[in-house]
Amino acid sequence: MLRADGITVRYGRRTVLDGLSFELEPGAIVGLAGPSGCGKSTLARVLALMLRPASGAVSVDGTPVRGWRQRAPRPLRTSVALLYQQPRLAVDPRLTLRAIVAEPCAATGMALDETVFDRVGLTSDLLTRRPHEVSDGQLQRACLARALALRPRYLLCDEMTSMLDASTQALLVGVVRDYREDSGAGVLAISHDDVLLERWADRTLTFGGLPVEVVDQ
Repeated sequence: MLRADGITVRYGRRTVLDGLSFELEPGAIVGLAGPSGCGKSTLARVLALMLRPASGAVSVDGTPVRGWRQRAPRPLRTSVALLYQQPRLAVDPRLTLRAIVAEPCAATGMALDETVFDRVGLTSDLLTRRPHEVSDGQLQRACLARALALRPRYLLCDEMTSMLDASTQALLVGVVRDYREDSGAGVLAISHDDVLLERWADRTLTFGGLPVEVVDQ
Protein backbone atom coordinates (compact mmCIF):
# COMPACT_ATOMS: atom_id res chain seq x y z
CA MET A 1 0.00 0.00 0.00
CA LEU A 2 1.16 3.55 -0.80
CA ARG A 3 0.29 5.52 2.31
CA ALA A 4 0.56 9.13 3.44
CA ASP A 5 -0.16 10.09 7.05
CA GLY A 6 -0.64 13.62 8.38
CA ILE A 7 0.97 15.31 5.37
CA THR A 8 1.47 19.08 5.58
CA VAL A 9 3.00 21.04 2.69
CA ARG A 10 3.63 24.77 2.64
CA TYR A 11 4.77 27.06 -0.15
CA GLY A 12 6.06 30.09 1.69
CA ARG A 13 3.26 31.24 3.99
CA ARG A 14 0.61 29.31 2.11
CA THR A 15 -0.42 25.91 3.45
CA VAL A 16 -1.47 23.66 0.56
CA LEU A 17 -1.94 20.40 2.45
CA ASP A 18 -2.68 20.38 6.17
CA GLY A 19 -2.48 17.05 7.99
CA LEU A 20 -3.78 15.05 5.02
CA SER A 21 -3.85 11.25 5.07
CA PHE A 22 -4.31 9.11 1.99
CA GLU A 23 -4.02 5.44 0.96
CA LEU A 24 -3.67 3.80 -2.44
CA GLU A 25 -3.93 0.03 -2.35
CA PRO A 26 -2.44 -2.29 -4.99
CA GLY A 27 -4.87 -3.23 -7.73
CA ALA A 28 -7.15 -0.21 -7.25
CA ILE A 29 -7.76 2.73 -9.58
CA VAL A 30 -8.63 5.69 -7.37
CA GLY A 31 -9.85 8.90 -8.97
CA LEU A 32 -9.00 12.27 -7.43
CA ALA A 33 -11.11 15.29 -8.36
CA GLY A 34 -11.16 18.86 -7.10
CA PRO A 35 -10.66 22.49 -8.15
CA SER A 36 -7.38 23.85 -9.45
CA GLY A 37 -5.00 24.85 -6.69
CA CYS A 38 -6.47 22.56 -4.03
CA GLY A 39 -3.31 20.46 -3.76
CA LYS A 40 -3.96 17.42 -5.96
CA SER A 41 -0.67 17.72 -7.84
CA THR A 42 1.18 18.50 -4.61
CA LEU A 43 -0.14 15.27 -3.10
CA ALA A 44 0.98 13.34 -6.19
CA ARG A 45 4.50 14.77 -5.92
CA VAL A 46 4.68 13.81 -2.23
CA LEU A 47 3.49 10.27 -3.00
CA ALA A 48 6.05 10.01 -5.82
CA LEU A 49 8.81 10.89 -3.32
CA MET A 50 9.62 14.05 -5.27
CA LEU A 51 8.49 16.60 -2.68
CA ARG A 52 9.38 16.40 1.00
CA PRO A 53 6.47 17.57 3.17
CA ALA A 54 6.89 19.94 6.10
CA SER A 55 5.50 17.19 8.33
CA GLY A 56 3.90 13.78 8.07
CA ALA A 57 5.06 10.39 6.83
CA VAL A 58 4.94 8.35 3.63
CA SER A 59 5.39 4.60 3.36
CA VAL A 60 5.55 2.26 0.38
CA ASP A 61 4.32 -1.27 1.02
CA GLY A 62 5.07 -0.84 4.71
CA THR A 63 8.56 0.65 4.25
CA PRO A 64 8.84 4.19 5.69
CA VAL A 65 10.31 6.81 3.37
CA ARG A 66 13.42 8.35 4.94
CA GLY A 67 14.86 10.21 1.94
CA TRP A 68 13.35 12.14 -0.95
CA ARG A 69 14.13 12.47 -4.65
CA GLN A 70 17.56 10.96 -5.34
CA ARG A 71 18.13 10.35 -1.63
CA ALA A 72 15.29 7.84 -1.53
CA PRO A 73 16.43 4.21 -1.87
CA ARG A 74 16.19 3.03 -5.48
CA PRO A 75 13.66 0.24 -4.75
CA LEU A 76 11.27 2.84 -3.33
CA ARG A 77 11.85 5.39 -6.10
CA THR A 78 11.24 2.86 -8.85
CA SER A 79 8.10 1.44 -7.25
CA VAL A 80 6.21 4.72 -7.82
CA ALA A 81 5.91 6.46 -11.21
CA LEU A 82 4.39 9.89 -11.89
CA LEU A 83 2.91 10.91 -15.24
CA TYR A 84 2.55 14.67 -15.74
CA GLN A 85 -0.11 16.76 -17.43
CA GLN A 86 2.29 18.59 -19.78
CA PRO A 87 4.60 16.11 -21.50
CA ARG A 88 6.80 18.80 -23.08
CA LEU A 89 7.86 20.00 -19.64
CA ALA A 90 8.67 16.46 -18.53
CA VAL A 91 11.18 15.41 -21.21
CA ASP A 92 14.61 16.38 -22.48
CA PRO A 93 13.91 17.98 -25.90
CA ARG A 94 17.24 16.70 -27.22
CA LEU A 95 16.30 13.03 -26.85
CA THR A 96 14.46 10.81 -29.29
CA LEU A 97 11.25 9.17 -28.11
CA ARG A 98 13.09 5.86 -27.83
CA ALA A 99 15.70 7.44 -25.54
CA ILE A 100 13.00 9.14 -23.47
CA VAL A 101 11.25 5.82 -22.85
CA ALA A 102 14.56 4.09 -22.06
CA GLU A 103 15.76 6.74 -19.56
CA PRO A 104 14.75 4.97 -16.34
CA CYS A 105 16.11 1.63 -17.54
CA ALA A 106 19.43 3.25 -18.46
CA ALA A 107 19.60 4.84 -15.01
CA THR A 108 18.97 1.54 -13.22
CA GLY A 109 20.86 -0.83 -15.52
CA MET A 110 17.72 -2.74 -16.49
CA ALA A 111 16.95 -3.98 -19.98
CA LEU A 112 14.05 -2.22 -21.68
CA ASP A 113 11.12 -4.46 -22.58
CA GLU A 114 10.38 -3.10 -26.04
CA THR A 115 6.85 -4.47 -26.05
CA VAL A 116 6.01 -1.28 -24.17
CA PHE A 117 6.20 0.61 -27.48
CA ASP A 118 3.41 -1.47 -29.00
CA ARG A 119 1.40 -1.22 -25.79
CA VAL A 120 1.16 2.57 -26.06
CA GLY A 121 0.92 2.72 -29.85
CA LEU A 122 4.39 4.07 -30.67
CA THR A 123 5.43 2.94 -34.15
CA SER A 124 9.07 2.53 -35.17
CA ASP A 125 9.07 5.73 -37.25
CA LEU A 126 8.02 7.76 -34.19
CA LEU A 127 10.76 6.37 -31.97
CA THR A 128 13.50 8.15 -33.93
CA ARG A 129 11.81 11.55 -33.65
CA ARG A 130 12.40 14.24 -31.04
CA PRO A 131 9.67 15.99 -29.04
CA HIS A 132 9.34 18.95 -31.42
CA GLU A 133 8.67 16.52 -34.26
CA VAL A 134 5.63 14.83 -32.69
CA SER A 135 2.21 15.82 -31.37
CA ASP A 136 1.30 16.23 -27.70
CA GLY A 137 -0.56 12.93 -27.84
CA GLN A 138 2.38 11.05 -29.31
CA LEU A 139 4.73 12.57 -26.75
CA GLN A 140 2.40 11.65 -23.89
CA ARG A 141 2.38 8.08 -25.19
CA ALA A 142 6.17 8.09 -24.84
CA CYS A 143 5.89 9.51 -21.32
CA LEU A 144 3.43 6.78 -20.34
CA ALA A 145 5.77 4.14 -21.80
CA ARG A 146 8.62 5.66 -19.78
CA ALA A 147 6.48 5.53 -16.61
CA LEU A 148 5.71 1.85 -17.23
CA ALA A 149 9.25 0.84 -18.23
CA LEU A 150 10.25 -0.22 -14.70
CA ARG A 151 6.85 -1.80 -14.01
CA PRO A 152 6.02 0.35 -10.98
CA ARG A 153 3.80 -0.90 -8.18
CA TYR A 154 1.99 2.45 -8.14
CA LEU A 155 1.24 4.73 -11.11
CA LEU A 156 0.19 8.33 -10.44
CA CYS A 157 -1.49 10.02 -13.41
CA ASP A 158 -1.71 13.81 -12.89
CA GLU A 159 -4.19 15.11 -15.47
CA MET A 160 -2.42 12.98 -18.08
CA THR A 161 -5.25 13.26 -20.63
CA SER A 162 -6.33 16.89 -20.21
CA MET A 163 -4.46 18.20 -23.28
CA LEU A 164 -5.33 15.31 -25.59
CA ASP A 165 -8.06 14.47 -28.09
CA ALA A 166 -10.74 11.95 -27.21
CA SER A 167 -9.21 9.02 -29.13
CA THR A 168 -5.81 9.46 -27.48
CA GLN A 169 -7.46 9.83 -24.08
CA ALA A 170 -9.27 6.54 -24.59
CA LEU A 171 -6.08 4.79 -25.72
CA LEU A 172 -4.01 5.94 -22.73
CA VAL A 173 -6.75 5.17 -20.20
CA GLY A 174 -7.05 1.71 -21.75
CA VAL A 175 -3.30 1.17 -21.47
CA VAL A 176 -3.37 2.11 -17.78
CA ARG A 177 -6.32 -0.15 -17.05
CA ASP A 178 -4.64 -3.05 -18.87
CA TYR A 179 -1.44 -2.43 -16.92
CA ARG A 180 -3.39 -2.54 -13.66
CA GLU A 181 -5.00 -5.82 -14.69
CA ASP A 182 -1.68 -7.30 -15.78
CA SER A 183 0.50 -6.17 -12.87
CA GLY A 184 -1.86 -5.56 -9.96
CA ALA A 185 -0.52 -2.03 -9.63
CA GLY A 186 -2.38 0.71 -7.79
CA VAL A 187 -3.33 3.74 -9.91
CA LEU A 188 -4.13 7.30 -8.84
CA ALA A 189 -6.06 9.11 -11.58
CA ILE A 190 -6.17 12.90 -11.08
CA SER A 191 -8.60 14.71 -13.37
CA HIS A 192 -11.09 17.56 -13.62
CA ASP A 193 -13.21 15.40 -15.92
CA ASP A 194 -15.87 13.73 -13.78
CA VAL A 195 -17.21 11.73 -16.73
CA LEU A 196 -13.74 10.35 -17.45
CA LEU A 197 -13.25 9.38 -13.81
CA GLU A 198 -16.61 7.61 -13.74
CA ARG A 199 -15.43 5.40 -16.62
CA TRP A 200 -11.86 5.00 -15.44
CA ALA A 201 -11.75 4.76 -11.64
CA ASP A 202 -13.09 2.16 -9.23
CA ARG A 203 -13.96 4.99 -6.85
CA THR A 204 -13.39 8.75 -6.78
CA LEU A 205 -12.24 11.07 -4.01
CA THR A 206 -13.41 14.67 -4.09
CA PHE A 207 -10.57 16.80 -2.81
CA GLY A 208 -11.07 20.29 -1.48
CA GLY A 209 -7.63 20.80 0.00
CA LEU A 210 -8.37 19.41 3.48
CA PRO A 211 -11.04 16.71 3.80
CA VAL A 212 -11.22 13.91 1.27
CA GLU A 213 -14.69 12.48 0.68
CA VAL A 214 -14.99 9.01 -0.80
CA VAL A 215 -17.58 8.64 -3.57
CA ASP A 216 -18.05 4.98 -4.54
CA GLN A 217 -18.61 4.33 -8.24
